[in-house]
Amino acid sequence: MAPPTRVDASRIDAAFVAALIRDQFPEWAHLSLRPVRNGGNDHRMFRLGGELVVRLPSAPGYVPQVAKEQEWLPRLGPALPLPIPALRGIGAATDGFPAPWSVYGWIDGRPLSVGRVEDERGIAIALAGFLRALRAADADGAPAPGPHSAFRGGPLQHYDDEMQALLDRVHGAERDRAAGLWRDALGAPFTGRPVWFHGDVAAGNLLVTDGGLAAVIDFGCAGAGDPSCDTVMVWTRFQGRARAAFMAELAVDEATWARGRGWAVWKALIMLTNEQRAQRALARHVLDELAAGH
Repeated sequence: MAPPTRVDASRIDAAFVAALIRDQFPEWAHLSLRPVRNGGNDHRMFRLGGELVVRLPSAPGYVPQVAKEQEWLPRLGPALPLPIPALRGIGAATDGFPAPWSVYGWIDGRPLSVGRVEDERGIAIALAGFLRALRAADADGAPAPGPHSAFRGGPLQHYDDEMQALLDRVHGAERDRAAGLWRDALGAPFTGRPVWFHGDVAAGNLLVTDGGLAAVIDFGCAGAGDPSCDTVMVWTRFQGRARAAFMAELAVDEATWARGRGWAVWKALIMLTNEQRAQRALARHVLDELAAGH
């Protein structure tokens, strides 16, 4: 197999990753290697033996996330109440794969996105506590929002031109609501000190075991700035008692919720025309939830 000459997810497979392991981590070359199911889109993941996982960026735009995670996850881990990925090895760029990559410890659990759990309220409370601890973690020198975070954590004005075009995907009263939510979000700017945010708090990045929240993964969009982007589980997942508990435990002000609704409506409009039916269904759910609470 000819190795890829650029970061191209379509050419990253187990054989190629095994060759990287043999070259750079020969002590692990004897371990089995297999793709991780539900391993995400921005990075490709391969389970290495029983205790490790290999993580490689899937496109050039995700490459800056690698060094960021390698530097900051070991610092953040001790400050957080739940496990996050623990760095075990730093892979170097090569001519065949011109980007850094990582080996992390494997964390048992299944993504929250795979089915329901009995105690959704318990999950909501645990997640809110994790996000509070993340906000409180030392952010001195932490990366400010930028391309590495898809500008999450930064001012929503960055997306305003795009949002004006996205509004054409809905019509009538729904368009008016979406436009109103966006105006409210822009009218509630972040004025606090930068704090750590995760940037992609989604059911696929939350691992559960025995019905409880076991770990939070995928910090590729993390940085220090406005944490309102981490509120969106209110509209994407939680309902009823779980939603109320999450909102109470997260302990943010109304301006943060207003910006969170802005993040949610922006993302929903993007997903509304996604080629994947599940993404379109999630977009419609979010828009319906935002409308119900407007």
